[in-house]
Amino acid sequence: MAAPVDPATRKKVLKVVFFSLLLDLFYRNLEAPGSFSSKTQSPTLLAHILQYLNAYKASFARPIDSRYDIVLLGGALGSLFSLLQAIASPIIGTLSDRYGRRTALLCSMTGNILSVLLWVMATDFRTFLLSRVVGGLSEGNVQLAIAIATDISDEKQRGATMALVGICFSISFTFGPALGAWLSSISTVAANPFATAAAFSLFLIVTETVYLYMCLPETLPSKVAEAKLNGQSVATKGITKPVTRSAAKSTQGDVVSSNPDGKKTFQRTNSHFLLNLTHLGFILFFSGMEFSLPFMTYDLFGYSSAMNGRLLGFMGLVASLLQGGITRRLSPLLSVRIGVVSCLLALFLLARINTVGGLYAAASLLAVTTATVVTGLNALSSFEAGEDERGGKLGNLRSWGQLGRGVGPLLFTSVYWWAGREVAYTIGGMGVLAVSTVVFFGLKTPKGTEGKRIKDANVDEIEL
Repeated sequence: MAAPVDPATRKKVLKVVFFSLLLDLFYRNLEAPGSFSSKTQSPTLLAHILQYLNAYKASFARPIDSRYDIVLLGGALGSLFSLLQAIASPIIGTLSDRYGRRTALLCSMTGNILSVLLWVMATDFRTFLLSRVVGGLSEGNVQLAIAIATDISDEKQRGATMALVGICFSISFTFGPALGAWLSSISTVAANPFATAAAFSLFLIVTETVYLYMCLPETLPSKVAEAKLNGQSVATKGITKPVTRSAAKSTQGDVVSSNPDGKKTFQRTNSHFLLNLTHLGFILFFSGMEFSLPFMTYDLFGYSSAMNGRLLGFMGLVASLLQGGITRRLSPLLSVRIGVVSCLLALFLLARINTVGGLYAAASLLAVTTATVVTGLNALSSFEAGEDERGGKLGNLRSWGQLGRGVGPLLFTSVYWWAGREVAYTIGGMGVLAVSTVVFFGLKTPKGTEGKRIKDANVDEIEL
């Protein structure tokens, strides 16, 4: 068992995690390819990338509007970032298990600052691309925030804490585009959109780093227990409940057993491979649908970027309300099951709609999916990991998801333009149906958490 965390410390850490994640996600929303003048762009790298994108567009029988060029370029950069995250996430998670969450997070923030500095100094596309590479290899804020949240939560509080992390995503999803639109309305920003976005992102990331350095305590249970037993000052000053030497040595979860060598092993109900595979399959189809949605709304309804922004804002708002009021009251497995069914219904609906009302009905179902699936999978993965391996296991889960996010948009968009909307979304629906089969018949409620629901958590302890 981990050293118990008192409510005051838990509340303090959750506040730090919540506000730092908001800063991080708002800064991520500002990252974009931008535009490079003919004088400053690299005539080799950017020209080659655009040449490949044009060749990709020309491979389809139907003409692809040039208005999608910047979207495709942004998608290519997003895929690169996700694939780099797939490589880096397990490493960052494992390092946090060894050296502590706070140390790993501050190192990650150092890499993020370097990434944004490269962006600020970029005068050609090559330097901007380098900044994305550095950012992809160093970004660990989300997975470490989840690891920190699990460190300070017991089984009853775990799902509620995961929902709190999900709320951060929904808020940034809701207000991030609006923030970008507001900034673009300022004359100075409109005249220098690339430089202003870079400078504002640097301000946000430095502010987040200083805030974390000043306010975030160490939460890795083994580090906290070791420091207390050695009489050292502990960053988590609010942890005042006594910790015995035997409790400090037991850094595994509640469900443990001893092998013939006397070493404690964690008994798992669901294999991490199955959880990771479920995450990969879900994100593969969900991210592909998500990326193709603006193409579909333009083709069917002539939606502008502003109208698509309102649609995404609606989804984010609904997801925020669901996570704050409903998701945290569900068991993690039930949360995942509800989400994949909602996604399945949304995909089959998107394949057949021809009215704006139908579009918003599908968006409502997708908001349910956004509010439930990843939150539930993170909670399930944390239940299946001991305290000394939780960062690595959560990093692996994120890695598989980022792999799906890296290739999903390319595959889904290709099917969309080759075979049309009905075929693409029907295939996506069949893929999610396969994922749903695994969720309903392959995943089980972890041992030791049967009958425990998220609503059993003390709401006062997670109140911001």
